[in-house]
Amino acid sequence: MSAHTATLDAPKFNTALLAASALKLPQTFSHCLTIYLKDSNAYGNTYFARYFEWQGVCRERWFYECIAPDMLQTEGVFITKHAQQDYVHETFPFQEITCELNAYDIRKCSFWLEFRFYSGSELVSVGRQQIVFANHAKVISALPSHVIAKIRQFDSGRPLAQ
Repeated sequence: MSAHTATLDAPKFNTALLAASALKLPQTFSHCLTIYLKDSNAYGNTYFARYFEWQGVCRERWFYECIAPDMLQTEGVFITKHAQQDYVHETFPFQEITCELNAYDIRKCSFWLEFRFYSGSELVSVGRQQIVFANHAKVISALPSHVIAKIRQFDSGRPLAQ
């Protein structure tokens, strides 16, 4: 009987696997950083401002590796309209930090990025940026469709850290 049950359950399991693989889960970009003494104060706590710097480092690496290695310099510029960083837990020199990046609220001329910083599995900080695309005269312009398609690969649909 149990062999028969396993045979009956196998198609259900395979169907579930196929359904899960058919779902298009967003990619998450990850970038690793190491905290050094220069990143901390006399008490050994990491300077809060470093997380803003690391947002920029992670964002630029993501643009370069995943969106356009030339940063779309011939087509226009990316402007940071809004930036925010929330401190969750203190960190110290020589800790390894992983920044995870996802996009959301992708529109014709703008999109949001969320940056989640982890030490191991612990969330230590989370930040967001609204990015606007503009032409070289700094007039807001539509993102090229091929760029929107690449950004959508990282679309989580909403901020993941709440």
